Amino acid sequence: MSSNYSPGKRQRETDQVRQRQEKEQQRAARRERGPGRVEIVDASSMHGNLPSIEAALGALTNRNAEARSAAGIPVRLFVGGLSDETTEQDLRATFGAFGLVSDAVIMKDRTTQAPRGFGFVTMANRRDAAKAVEALEGSQLKQRTLVVNVATDRPR
Repeated sequence: MSSNYSPGKRQRETDQVRQRQEKEQQRAARRERGPGRVEIVDASSMHGNLPSIEAALGALTNRNAEARSAAGIPVRLFVGGLSDETTEQDLRATFGAFGLVSDAVIMKDRTTQAPRGFGFVTMANRRDAAKAVEALEGSQLKQRTLVVNVATDRPR
């Protein structure tokens, strides 16, 4: 039987066999040496500002005492049902009554630049955004009923 292997393939196979043998020899040498020396240190040799055991335990037991908050997360709100006369300043003033408004934009038609009747308001605080949605959903702005909810990405 003649082999149709190229010299390159033969070389790769011999290299793979040699690498496996070297790896096995390295494993055997590590087994003979045994585990490495583990350095034991005391607290005084540690660097950094570590809390005491009492402080760490106190923080664990009083975990609920601290106000956990993700309130600083900005939220983008969809605002629909806007009249043509509504401006971005009107949106800022309306939503500003509930908290800090990071951004307010009214969407416009690309060609005519006429308002499309909806926009987006970005509130800096998610709790303020929840209050605004609750209070402004279904309310009136310039004789139009508003639709207010959290904006979601639409599928493309």
